Amino acid sequence: MNRTQLQGPKVNRRRFVKICAAAAAGLALTPGLTNAQPILHRWRGVALGAKAEINLLHEDRDKAQELFRLVETEIRRLEAVFSLYREDSELARLNRDGRLTAPSLDMINLLGLSQRIHVVTEGAFDPSVQPLWDFYARQASEEKAVKSSALDAVVRRTGFRHVVYEPGFVEFGREGMALTLNGIAQGYITDRVAALLAARGCVDMAVDLGEISASGNGIGSEVSGRKGWAVTLRPDPEVPDVETKIEIVDAAVASSARKGTTFDQAGTVSHILDPRTGLPVQSDLTAASVVARTAAYADGLSTAALVCGEKVLSSALAHVPGSQAFVLREDGKSGWLG
Repeated sequence: MNRTQLQGPKVNRRRFVKICAAAAAGLALTPGLTNAQPILHRWRGVALGAKAEINLLHEDRDKAQELFRLVETEIRRLEAVFSLYREDSELARLNRDGRLTAPSLDMINLLGLSQRIHVVTEGAFDPSVQPLWDFYARQASEEKAVKSSALDAVVRRTGFRHVVYEPGFVEFGREGMALTLNGIAQGYITDRVAALLAARGCVDMAVDLGEISASGNGIGSEVSGRKGWAVTLRPDPEVPDVETKIEIVDAAVASSARKGTTFDQAGTVSHILDPRTGLPVQSDLTAASVVARTAAYADGLSTAALVCGEKVLSSALAHVPGSQAFVLREDGKSGWLG
């Protein structure tokens, strides 16, 4: 898919999960602290087309800036694997040619993780929906109604079971297939960046690359007495009254809402598609925030939640240790699962 096709839908992205750091940021920067005490360092940038931010507590400003430069390099490296926008990325070449030789270990690892989430969600998570996404984007840009015969033809080009991957290659088993890893790649990159910082001795940090991974006690914890980073979960930005505040440490959070991004200007046709029917999702859940041990799992499960619904999501969470979800139901009620 090219850049023009990707820009077809009306993008309506909003921050679903927010790190509650603003009020405590001044505390971390209070004059009089010695160089031996950690202070807050913040990096802002872009990852896979989304705004990104890292909050890091570190005692050395120069070392913190050096770490941020390493982070930028790692993000660019992984974008060269997973980006749909870059014509030379591994994913773009796979979609263009139907086969990718000598894929990176990151590509194989993420496909393996996608397969596990595909299984536990009973097929609700399926990266092979890219032809469907392309189809709806094109129909929306041309203001055409979706015809069932045309949709059926596109559905026949999907199915994650037709994706073959080995250490030496990735290959599509059907003509016209394509993958999108947008429902999990941001989480994977978040995990990789968090691992990079942890390997260099960082303990207290919150990495937000569209999904959030946090470790340590966070900003102001020594005064508040809390454990972890304070996070507000608001699964659906259109329903601001439904939110909950939690503290996370050594965990990750990701959210998806049915109308977080839409294909039509009216904002009614969800960008999350059911791979089994080819239609925009219509389950008993309208939004979900998933907490898991890794951002990739949180990302993939939150995407699948709106496809599979509450019953299958509850089963999937039981298969992923340390995971739970704060959901908003079709009837307007909210609550925790897992």
